[in-house]
Amino acid sequence: MLGLSLDFRIYDEVMMTNSANPRFFALIPCAGQGSRAGSLVAKQYQVIAGQAMVLHTLKAFLEVARLARTLVVVAPGDQFFGQIQDKPFEVVACGGTSRADSVRNGLEALIDSGAAPHDWVLVHDAARCLVTVAQINQLIDACQQDDVGGLLAHRLPDTLKCEGLLADKGRVAATMDRADKWLAQTPQMFRIGTLMQALDVAVGAVTDESSAIEALGLAPKLVPGSAQNFKVTYPDDFVLAEAILLNRRRAD
Repeated sequence: MLGLSLDFRIYDEVMMTNSANPRFFALIPCAGQGSRAGSLVAKQYQVIAGQAMVLHTLKAFLEVARLARTLVVVAPGDQFFGQIQDKPFEVVACGGTSRADSVRNGLEALIDSGAAPHDWVLVHDAARCLVTVAQINQLIDACQQDDVGGLLAHRLPDTLKCEGLLADKGRVAATMDRADKWLAQTPQMFRIGTLMQALDVAVGAVTDESSAIEALGLAPKLVPGSAQNFKVTYPDDFVLAEAILLNRRRAD
C-alpha cells in the first residue's frame, strides 16, 4: 500500500498540470447486482418507463457535449450491452467485487485508452437514472477550476435520528443536528490520477469516491443537487422513478 507522503507528491504533480487543458470523462460503474431491489435481474437493467434504467442514465451523459468519452464498467460475462448496435459509449468488462474495485479498474481502462492523470472523471451510479444534463453541467462548471473536485449533494431535509444498539435497536437513541448534513449524490468529479491514488490507499470499504478523496486529507466541494437525483434502490423507488420519468416525457 502506498504511503500518504507518496500520494501527496503524486497529487501535487497532478495539480501542476492544470494548465494542460484537461478533458472530461464519464465513468458509470454498472457491475452491481442490486439485491436490495428484490429482483433476480440486476436493478440497473430493470425496465423503467419503457427501457432499462441504465439507458436513462446514459442518455443524460451522452447529451453533455463537453464529455470526451463515456465508459461503462460491467461485470465479466455481462452480455446486456451486446444487443445494442453502434453504441455511442464504451463498455469494458472489468467490474470488481465492490464499487470501489469497479471504479478503480475503470480508471485504469481510461488511462490505457488515452486519458491522462490530470483529466477529470465524473463517476456516476448507474441506478441514479434521474440525473439531468443541467445537473451534470452544473457540477462541471462548479469544479473545473477547483483544486480538489467535488460532488453533487442534497441538504438533509428531514429530522435525523440515531438508532440505539443491542437491546435498544429499533428505538431512537438520539436526534442529530441536521444543519451541516448533506446526502451525497453522483456524479462525483475528481482528477483521474488523484482518484486512482485515493482508491489505492483507502482503508476499508469506501462507498463513494469522495470518501476516498477525504481519506487523503482533501475536502471535496459540495455542489447542490436535486432531491430527484436519488439512487433507485428499493422497490418503492422504481415506482417513484418511473412516475418522474413519465412526467418529464409528457412535459417535453
